[in-house]
Amino acid sequence: MSGIYIHIPFCKQACHYCDFHFSTSLKKKDDLIDALILEIELRKKEFKEITVETIYFGGGTPSLLSSLEIKRIIDSIYKNYKVSNNPEITLEANPDDLSNNRILEISKSPINRLSIGIQSFHEKDLKLMNRAHNTQEAKQCLEEATKHFNNISLDLIYGIPNTTNQEWEENINIALNFGVKHISSYALTVEPKTALASFIEKGIIDNVDDALAQEQFNILIDKLETNNFVHYELSNFGKEGFFSRNNSAYWQGKPYIGIGPSAHSFKGKQRGWNVRNNTKYIKSLQIGDLPIEIETLTKTDQYNEYVMTGLRTVWGVSIKKVQQDFGVTFENYMLEQAQKHIKEHLLYIDNGKLKITQKGKFLSDGIASDLFMLN
Repeated sequence: MSGIYIHIPFCKQACHYCDFHFSTSLKKKDDLIDALILEIELRKKEFKEITVETIYFGGGTPSLLSSLEIKRIIDSIYKNYKVSNNPEITLEANPDDLSNNRILEISKSPINRLSIGIQSFHEKDLKLMNRAHNTQEAKQCLEEATKHFNNISLDLIYGIPNTTNQEWEENINIALNFGVKHISSYALTVEPKTALASFIEKGIIDNVDDALAQEQFNILIDKLETNNFVHYELSNFGKEGFFSRNNSAYWQGKPYIGIGPSAHSFKGKQRGWNVRNNTKYIKSLQIGDLPIEIETLTKTDQYNEYVMTGLRTVWGVSIKKVQQDFGVTFENYMLEQAQKHIKEHLLYIDNGKLKITQKGKFLSDGIASDLFMLN
């Protein structure tokens, strides 16, 4: 299985916590879409023998595009790539873009999955994060979207300063009451050079409390698993049959192409990333050059990447695969490094797979780094 990710680098306004690549000016939107289509055409040889099973519009805010603009991009993919009969086609969307008419319009397009950036149902949280929508818009868009889409994911953020465990549980309950079948949830992270980092440094906003974030992460797991969600990846919960095919392919090391400025690509022994600048991206494509930097992964890089992604998932890290793909030295090293975490009940071995325990989930990235092989 393989996928194509389309990065739409535009937003109405900048969220205080975000360090993704985007612009709040839409002046170059037409040129950018033309450039996206040029890149799609120029890179078709990369997937010549591969069937595309997922198409994912991320950003930024892809819901700022018109349905006609989205259709142009999807048509270009179908023209240049072999696409499966029933691909998962996801559009990330913000509640303030999802009027009743817009939802109906999208439902008649090839888009068959919505990923809605709710983040919180509490007004004070939305203001702290500088989200463009309000609580009423969040609830209204979900009420309408669930009438037209069976496959909806929503994003929630935990660990927001001054958000109590009770308020966090209210967020989860509201989401569950709408009957959504997939939830992606992330801890609020203070990224360098963001407005949030500046506000914390100046004492305007309280710093993130890691202990509180861990408490809320555990509340999330307990609440969703009680409601028949599977915690299939560290930040992703889905009911059976509603795991994100796009996310699953990524975490299982399947190839994907990233289209658009700052988009990343992966194909086995290589990964690449596009220039993180809209103007440079557009100008490069206009003269037929791909604005991409490619890195060939060493065996050690490939092993480290497999361990990092595998430990984040319900599928774990296959000991047999490590031996077959990387050799006995890597297998022995991994198992030796894992022993202290097994003793502390952070890791365990199940049917030949090294997996993370409930206790270890919040610490998974640090645990994975302990298993990394140094170059």
